[in-house]
Amino acid sequence: MPDRVEYSPLPRLTLVLGGARSGKSRFAETLIEAAAPQALYLATATAEDEEMRHRIAQHRARRGARWHTLEEPLELAASLRAAPPGRPVLVECLTLWLANLMRAGRPPELEFGALLVALEEIPGPAVLVANEVGLGIVPDNALAREFRDHAGRLNCAVAAAADRVVFLAAGLPMTLKDRVAVR
Repeated sequence: MPDRVEYSPLPRLTLVLGGARSGKSRFAETLIEAAAPQALYLATATAEDEEMRHRIAQHRARRGARWHTLEEPLELAASLRAAPPGRPVLVECLTLWLANLMRAGRPPELEFGALLVALEEIPGPAVLVANEVGLGIVPDNALAREFRDHAGRLNCAVAAAADRVVFLAAGLPMTLKDRVAVR
């Protein structure tokens, strides 16, 4: 991704939003790579089919050795609390985490509260990636509408807590909020 926006230093909490294939994952990685030689990657995706296994393999290959990857499809708050002090954390992605919660029958709003508490307690900076799913048409079924509504509430809650919020469209970052508060 070309250097279009220079961010330094990395604040306590950054949210990177965007649509599918908007460049948000690579952008989030570059933020952390510019800030630290080592980082923790909390991956929420589960490899349930060949296409998803391929996507995960591509992400892993792109990141390289500087990243320690922990696959955490459900227990995100606990994993954030256990992160090594001073090492930035990338959460990829909140939207998949929400899908995993709903599939497991776990109440999203309770999990969101635990996540927000954990984000206040983490020992280093964090960058969280999420899809913005509220820009399209209203889904035609109740489950999809419920998912979209939960995703919107989650994004709003994390954005309110974040020091920086960046929205990506067509690979172009737009800063929506920048209240630098470095730890």
